[in-house]
Amino acid sequence: MNVTDIVSLLVGLVLLVAGAEALVKGSSRLAASLGIPPLIVGLTIVAYGTSAPELAVSIQSGLSQQADIALGNIVGSNIINILLILGLSALLSPLAVSQQLIRLDVPIMVGVALLALLFSLDGVIGFSDGLILVLGGIVYTVFLIVQGRMEKDAAIQAEYQREYGHREQISLKTWVVNLGLIAIGLGLLVFGSRLLIEGAVAIAVAFNASQLVIGLTIVATGTSLPELATSVIASLRGERDIAVGNVVGSNIFNILLVLGATAMLTPSGIDVSLAVLRFDLPVMIAVAVACLPIFATGNVVSRWEGGLFLGYYVAYTTYLILDAARHENIEAFNTVLLLVVMPLTALMLLIASWKAIRKRRQ
Repeated sequence: MNVTDIVSLLVGLVLLVAGAEALVKGSSRLAASLGIPPLIVGLTIVAYGTSAPELAVSIQSGLSQQADIALGNIVGSNIINILLILGLSALLSPLAVSQQLIRLDVPIMVGVALLALLFSLDGVIGFSDGLILVLGGIVYTVFLIVQGRMEKDAAIQAEYQREYGHREQISLKTWVVNLGLIAIGLGLLVFGSRLLIEGAVAIAVAFNASQLVIGLTIVATGTSLPELATSVIASLRGERDIAVGNVVGSNIFNILLVLGATAMLTPSGIDVSLAVLRFDLPVMIAVAVACLPIFATGNVVSRWEGGLFLGYYVAYTTYLILDAARHENIEAFNTVLLLVVMPLTALMLLIASWKAIRKRRQ
């Protein structure tokens, strides 16, 4: 590894974030100019835009026969979105959670995570698996548009109106500027993904780390930066439904559209290693399931729950580093995590759920 590899990685990250920002800005402004309701813009166009780095990197990795980076990027991004991004957002300000997220979107997130595991059991996520996922993504997008048009909650509509309701007069200049932003964004995403992958592979070789670990950590963190910016800024502004909805929607899109499209475009499909099957995919499912009781306790993600998510993010990252280094304390770390930390967490969530149920009955 040399300085060029590090620069390639960092420049790739910057270009990915800039590309996603340009793509979101151009497409959301164009949609607003065409009279598309702000709620639908936020739920679909912006959600697609913030998942664009994952899509660009995963497809590029798949075409380069680096399936571990592609899959690690998707699985790692979904884990990071909940544990790091949602945790940090809730720590900054407790997050209100709408009933639709609790009743529909989070169960869908859990369902598609289980579907990804099911498709992985034979060791390959192939073209037919990818096609099913992409079709599911199209159906989910249509569902979001229908739900967005039926949304009656004035507070939720006001949030999205403030964030995505800036309507410009339709003119030649509007089309040129916004289409230009979209084109620039796509170009930056393609070029940035190539630089990021080149730098990540070189770093993995230099540190004798697997491409899977690099995909789960460095690459996944980098491609999740647009979600991080969107959710944290929304939390600070008090736009809490956007902060939570962005994370949940991004996780669903990552599996249905990003994983699906990557599997369809990768000539031999995405190979799934035993390490992913036995650990990383179950962790992704577990953090999705953990959202159900946490979101349901008073329809709020509290600061202590955000801190809990962040704690698990640190634990997960520590495990990956210790495991990659084959550290002698990895077994002791696993024992403490499985026999002490997780049972205590389950107990706290049960107590919180019980208190929430009692409060509703009273």
